[in-house]
Amino acid sequence: MKFYVQASVAAIAIVAGANMAFADDITGAGSTFAFPILAKWAEAYKPIGGDSLNYQSIGSGGGIKQIKAKTVTFGASDAPLSGDDLKASGLVQFPLVMGGIVPIVNIDGVKAGDMVLDGPTLGDIYLGKITKWNDPAIVKLNPNVKLPADDISVVERSDGSGTTFNFSYYLSDVNADWKSKVGVASAVQWPIGIGAKGNEGVAAGVANAKGAIGYVEFAYALQNKMTYVDMINKAGKTIVPTAEAFQAAASNADWKSKPGYGVILANQAGDASWPMTASTFALVYAQPQDDVATGKTLKFFDWAYHNGLKQAQELAYVPMPEAVVAQIEATWASDIKGKDSKPLFASK
Repeated sequence: MKFYVQASVAAIAIVAGANMAFADDITGAGSTFAFPILAKWAEAYKPIGGDSLNYQSIGSGGGIKQIKAKTVTFGASDAPLSGDDLKASGLVQFPLVMGGIVPIVNIDGVKAGDMVLDGPTLGDIYLGKITKWNDPAIVKLNPNVKLPADDISVVERSDGSGTTFNFSYYLSDVNADWKSKVGVASAVQWPIGIGAKGNEGVAAGVANAKGAIGYVEFAYALQNKMTYVDMINKAGKTIVPTAEAFQAAASNADWKSKPGYGVILANQAGDASWPMTASTFALVYAQPQDDVATGKTLKFFDWAYHNGLKQAQELAYVPMPEAVVAQIEATWASDIKGKDSKPLFASK
């Protein structure tokens, strides 16, 4: 039987900014993965740029629906759209920022970084094959951790989620049973567990249930002081989630190799790479309905790329490399045009 929970007060404190009464200068919706950094950027940008951001943290699936319905100026998704989908929808896609997805747990006596998991074991937990915290597979990975005989309470996303897309992509890459039985999608048929809406809801669900495990963007784990778990990566190394580990996973990414820069960063090679690294992508129209709003949106993202390093580092996100930013802004200049057929952004 599957259950669904709503975000608790602890998670609502994170998403409150999504519902604040901003002037509708720049409107966006989607990724909860990116909400913490978008909120920080908006706060820093307002006194400088003069424009406010009204962003709805509703999940990647919701963001894609809203941009396709033309109810917002930009959508944000952690699951990139395909080249065919972008072309058919008339959308331009580009990465905003990178970060890491981390397992979080609620186990008495276990602190952040005490435990380690590998991909096959994490997949078996979410498949319902491992149901106790003192299962031999977990004990083998954690010989020095006192693990209880408690049941594992699995918490997962109930909404269409780019975080789920990247999480399920990673599990499919490392666990054959997961690949054959569940697969990769923004919304999967979970074998077991309690569903929660958004990274906020998953964080709240784990915080409120002893023996729980979930997966969230690392900023949510930090902001809520959650007990995150280290991971064994593709190279067989035990890795702590840090901005440096996320950067290592992205270091060899060839962003121009995929339409709309749609590179997946999960399970990358390298001794220092965090295995569940992901990027958030923005979606805007190549021929927008509102030239002024889209121009303001590109100006905001231009500021964030060049001036948002401090805010990103504070939340353990990884900014896009300067060379990639130059490519993205050249794409804006060539592909996003106003009603007068002139670019809405002048490439530097």
